[in-house]
Amino acid sequence: MSIEDDVALLERVPTLRVLGTTALRMLAIGSEQRGFARDSVLFRAGDEADAGFVVQRGAFRVEEGAASVVAGPGALIGELALINAMRRPSTAIALEDSSVIRVARSLFQRVLESDPEAARRLRDEFARRTSQIASDILVAGAKLST
Repeated sequence: MSIEDDVALLERVPTLRVLGTTALRMLAIGSEQRGFARDSVLFRAGDEADAGFVVQRGAFRVEEGAASVVAGPGALIGELALINAMRRPSTAIALEDSSVIRVARSLFQRVLESDPEAARRLRDEFARRTSQIASDILVAGAKLST
């Protein structure tokens, strides 16, 4: 894939889209592509998390306990690892031959430091999402208590 293809893919990811084209271009240039055969492990629960992964092609099953979700092209796996040092809470396994763009936390943080406006937009996006989650919890709680 070309840098332009990678930027277009990153623009499909809601969390990354808010950064803007300049920041996405820096991410595309500085990130690496990795391929995975079917049944290959992207990461395991408990692994040190130092990067997020954008699925380019194929699909991954992401499992956390009994919960499971399938992440296909354009999905960002391991979003929190982009901003916080942590251990992986889940395991991700390729369901078919797949590829990802690996975005290292160190790269992501350098991009945010070099583009304060992108960092503000990301902060605002996280605030909006947090507010929405809090609202959803209140609504669900009200439904459960009736």
